[in-house]
Amino acid sequence: GDSWVLTDEGPAQVADALGRPTRLALHGEFYETTPDGFFRTGIKPVVAVRTDRGYRLMATPDHLVRVATAVTRKRVHTEWKAAGDLQPGDKLVLSDNRGLVWEGPGTFEHGYLLGLLVGDGTLKSEGGVISVWGHSEGDQSVMAAAEAAAQTLPHRVDFAGFQKVIEDREEHRLRLAALRDLAAEFGLEPGSKRITSQLERTGYDFHRGFLRGLFDADGSVQGTQAKGVSVRLWQADLGNLEAVQRMLHRLGIASTIYANRKPEGEKALPDGQQGQRTYHVQAGHELVISCDNLAVFAEIVGFANVQKQAALLSRLQMYRRDLNRERFVASVTEVVPLGEQEVFDVQVPGVNAFDANGIHVHNCGEQPLLPYESCNLGSINLGHMVTADGRIDYERLGRIVDLAVRFLDNVIDVNRYPLPQIAEMSRANRKIGLGVMGFADMLIQLGVAYDSPDGVRLAEEVMSFIQERARQASIALARKRGPFPNFPGSALEQAGSPPIRNATVTTIAPTGSISIIANCSSGIEPYFALAFVRHVLDDDRLVEVIPLFEQVARARGFYSPDLIETIAEHGSCQGVEGVPPDVQRIFVTAHDIAPDWHIRMQAAFQKYTDNAVSKTINFPNQATQADVRQAYLLAYELGCKGLTIYRDGSRQVQVLTKGTTEKAVVSSADGRRVPRPRPAVTWGTTEKIPLGCGQTLYVTVNEDERGLFEVFATMGKSGGCMASHSEALGRLISLALRSGIDIRAILRQLRGIRCPAPVWRNGTRILSCADAIGQAIERYINGKEGKPVVSAQGKPSPPVSKTIAGTCPECPECGSLLEFSEGCVTCRACGYSQCG
Repeated sequence: GDSWVLTDEGPAQVADALGRPTRLALHGEFYETTPDGFFRTGIKPVVAVRTDRGYRLMATPDHLVRVATAVTRKRVHTEWKAAGDLQPGDKLVLSDNRGLVWEGPGTFEHGYLLGLLVGDGTLKSEGGVISVWGHSEGDQSVMAAAEAAAQTLPHRVDFAGFQKVIEDREEHRLRLAALRDLAAEFGLEPGSKRITSQLERTGYDFHRGFLRGLFDADGSVQGTQAKGVSVRLWQADLGNLEAVQRMLHRLGIASTIYANRKPEGEKALPDGQQGQRTYHVQAGHELVISCDNLAVFAEIVGFANVQKQAALLSRLQMYRRDLNRERFVASVTEVVPLGEQEVFDVQVPGVNAFDANGIHVHNCGEQPLLPYESCNLGSINLGHMVTADGRIDYERLGRIVDLAVRFLDNVIDVNRYPLPQIAEMSRANRKIGLGVMGFADMLIQLGVAYDSPDGVRLAEEVMSFIQERARQASIALARKRGPFPNFPGSALEQAGSPPIRNATVTTIAPTGSISIIANCSSGIEPYFALAFVRHVLDDDRLVEVIPLFEQVARARGFYSPDLIETIAEHGSCQGVEGVPPDVQRIFVTAHDIAPDWHIRMQAAFQKYTDNAVSKTINFPNQATQADVRQAYLLAYELGCKGLTIYRDGSRQVQVLTKGTTEKAVVSSADGRRVPRPRPAVTWGTTEKIPLGCGQTLYVTVNEDERGLFEVFATMGKSGGCMASHSEALGRLISLALRSGIDIRAILRQLRGIRCPAPVWRNGTRILSCADAIGQAIERYINGKEGKPVVSAQGKPSPPVSKTIAGTCPECPECGSLLEFSEGCVTCRACGYSQCG
């Protein structure tokens, strides 16, 4: 949880970035996480990975880290390796963040002042003091930069910057109470100059300013072309140097920390009285920037100290060839177990990786596998395993299991793998995952309720049959083809199992896509709804009704188009008049089923499944933390390997929504309203409304199948002032409608707004553009509801205003700006006059 990541909103520690989507940096780009962002994965053993350059990482032993297998002039060859398998000398790949810019608190000037304060300053309760030692040109330039930055802070009118020099110490002091307050904002307290997490959670410009101030105070330029040029920073606080290394790395500047360059101990030093005295000396640590990182440092950070900056630039100009290229690797020095700690992970679709403490690491996967293993899954449609007289056809099911095991085993050999390591591991363990789909269809055909003891019993019966038959088929294959190569010494052999072809044979996959192709229920899930909207590519919406329900309704004689329409509106048939109670009991949907029955069903399948079971535990929108806690505890007690819960409406866009006309407001994960997507087709009307200012307003009101959806308001010349205002007003109204805001609340905000040129039309007084839009929406609603509609069109009454103050500034004829001349509003461009 303490690991640092870089987001487009600024640096963050993993524990502070839980439960929200973010964009994570890796090699100069930001990549979107899933909507869940970082999440807890439990209390697990962790190891500390330390490197020769000072970069370090804490991770679980099985967490994959990118390592360089070979570094050539042209490229770095890499592969994944588990953190627990790392050995001294392994080269970790560092993230190259050059070119990245991010948001975050703080300014360059604030960062510069705090960098000077941490480097050569004193923080007291009465204020902050920045000290500059010496009278050189470099010292003077630092003082000038500090005084300019201090002007951005609150200060007295007579603030004069640095005070008179303390001659015996050659010390210049800048004292400012606002500096203390600024330091407090970023977690710095009197008596401490430790770089805080708040100082790191800052923006790109603050980072640059802080590092410049710190290197102005404590940094140096050393070396020659022959021996190597470097920028160095000396600190007694190793933690500060590690923070500086992280801040530099976010800017694309890799560095190396040399800990204990000066050992801790006793040393004779001048005592200030022309003698010497033995003092206790703290250990000293040094950070070094070299190679082409120097050019990046000079460009992005640099020194305000003109002497240091000149020294750096002159040394860089001495190079007749390009600086040595930074390869962004660091060698492992040790991997140390740290016991058990709370750990976290994230999913980053596409790259499946991110930058943690500057190191390239993998994100989590959906199914736990050994390194370089692959998924090889297949599913049997149980809906086709029921006979006409309502029995499970186990003979047919057995034949299909035998064929499926052979088929999946063949896939392992004929498949083309992206990496040789994946091919090797897949063929060494030969894992397959035979599962099922259409389980809900099977229960419906058998007349068994999903949320019942009989439903759970049938789940155990069917899955135990598949599990045993699949194992026997794999054992039979082993007699012909041999067991999987890693069988000798495996847990299966030790448990007394006969040689078997496949290390695992069963998995319950979600089958979200293939169940659509097969036109059956997905995996072991109940139907989400009897009628539902499926969101697919480009936000298209497909309305579907389950065929089995229509078949039963027709066979039982209660089918009618109106009934199906009612079912479609609700998604479920529970409580719908006209549907017999026994049919309601069988046709239960995901939200009709209590969470504990979902979990009991998952546990029934897990009991006879080698790998894991994919199953969603559906919670209503109003579910509490206590409900979720109880679900996890029950799953643990019943032996589930994992649990996925979903609270309805907790994501901006759901793959499935109940019903075809459901009007529930979609909310984001943090409870905020979010607009529903625009369908491909909407319908509505456009009304032309003359206004008192002489302009004509066109108001278009559109709706979709859920109701009012959007409003367009057009007035004036395209690109003109009034056109932009009317367009903005229409956009905001549309956003409110799409976000589920009650239309009456919107109308209350629009109606009654006045402008200087109200007008009467057909007995209706139009007070302003906003009022006209509100009236147009009201007329549209009244027309749909069969109420009388009075159009706003007709001959207008005379304008009530002849002054330009507060009226429309654009000419209604040509769109040019109007002006008040000789007692009337006129247009010089086309001759229009409001006076006639």
